[in-house]
Amino acid sequence: MTAECPVGDGRLDPARPRPDYAYLLGLYLGDGCISEGRRKVYALRIACCDAWPGLIDACALAISAVMPHNKVQRAHAPGCTSVVSTSKHWPCLFPQHGRGPKHLRPIALAPWQQEITAAHPWEFLRGLIHSDGCRITNWTTRTVGGVQKRYEYPRYFFTNTSADIVGLFTATLDAVGVRWKSVARPTGAINVSIARRDSVALMDAHIGPKY
Repeated sequence: MTAECPVGDGRLDPARPRPDYAYLLGLYLGDGCISEGRRKVYALRIACCDAWPGLIDACALAISAVMPHNKVQRAHAPGCTSVVSTSKHWPCLFPQHGRGPKHLRPIALAPWQQEITAAHPWEFLRGLIHSDGCRITNWTTRTVGGVQKRYEYPRYFFTNTSADIVGLFTATLDAVGVRWKSVARPTGAINVSIARRDSVALMDAHIGPKY
């Protein structure tokens, strides 16, 4: 760790905005990776679906806020845009970095990261939802007075194969008073559903659908 490292003495540099970091942490845990290049320079890549251009812009802004002196680039692939930035210090900012897929190794937040996500839980949840979650509208039909009527209701989903990352998500939901249910899929992924009206209203007030 060098003198200009943004993480020192067990905390994030006070000049780095905490809400942006909490959001970026959620994005990284969901759809991000860090790869090592030459001379110990690391590339942070956040994969974003092209269907959500607002998400791509929000990701780029968060990276610029956390690392204001580093360039942010966009690498295009069919249906996907990776937001990329290089620095020697991405592993310092994301100590969850390691070899192999996240679901095959332990994922835990450092104490300074826990303090940030506790202070900015909605930004952290927003990053997780924007990476591995969604807001959809479900529907069902009921027969009332002999007439079949269609009813629609919104709900949120979050799906990840890492039990540790799902645990971070659900613990943060508990902290902000959002009720949830989870189901394990045959593929090994864990699906978290938020469907109760009051909890969906909370999510809508602070997160909303992707755009």
